[in-house]
Amino acid sequence: MELQLGDIQTTALIPLAIKASETQRKNPRISDTKAVEIIKALNIDTKPYDKFMSHEGIVARTIMLDRQLKKIIKKEPNTVVVNVGAGFDNRFSRVDNGKILWFDLDLPDAMAVRKKAFAKHDRVTMISGSALESDWCLEVNKALEERNVKPVFIAEGLFMYFTLDQIRDFLEILKNNFPCGGTLIAEQNCKMMQKNEKYHDTVKNTNAHFVSGSDSGQEIADLTSGIRLVEEHSFNEEMKKYSLRAKLFALMMPKMNNRWATFEWSMV
Repeated sequence: MELQLGDIQTTALIPLAIKASETQRKNPRISDTKAVEIIKALNIDTKPYDKFMSHEGIVARTIMLDRQLKKIIKKEPNTVVVNVGAGFDNRFSRVDNGKILWFDLDLPDAMAVRKKAFAKHDRVTMISGSALESDWCLEVNKALEERNVKPVFIAEGLFMYFTLDQIRDFLEILKNNFPCGGTLIAEQNCKMMQKNEKYHDTVKNTNAHFVSGSDSGQEIADLTSGIRLVEEHSFNEEMKKYSLRAKLFALMMPKMNNRWATFEWSMV
């Protein structure tokens, strides 16, 4: 499989390599056979992308988001989900209930590779475009008109590569194009992580850079009116269940790890 990705898009190889590695362990905490298949097809050295802290963080965030999304889908079986900055993510296969509609959105180079790796599915639509432009919203809105549900958006491994102004623009796109309301589940990184990115065990092995950070999801909600922070959870909550090293990290640097934050907006 030919691989031509931009600097930020290349970071999608980090969760891909880690999910493939975890899947092949004796007692895997997550299973992603598609990740194993893609890594084999790419025939790349995964060592730069699979280090202990990143590995544990990716596993934790995968478990946490899958759990959160399954709760939403259980409550609303006809949910419409938009995976923003999808990369090689295969979450649809893990949370699908046979009814949901799913949209994978990513930049043209990343989507071109994704389309080679993933087969077509009648309830999954792959959209090539930028999250910071609103063209992609039209196709999602068509699905929403048929289902009469509020959309759910996932932004995993995305906000740290957006400036705060770009995050604001994205939030305003969601509000303006989906005025009926919706839910956004977005990964957050802290300001300290942004300042010390050169020490990040895997991102430092790419040409990508963290350009923003926050110490609370409320800082993101405050970027524009009408966005409400619902809840926020550190990856430490899940990571500390599995190793002494992760327990110590959570104890000594409780605010250093990334977090999941859930936001909502509704028609005024």
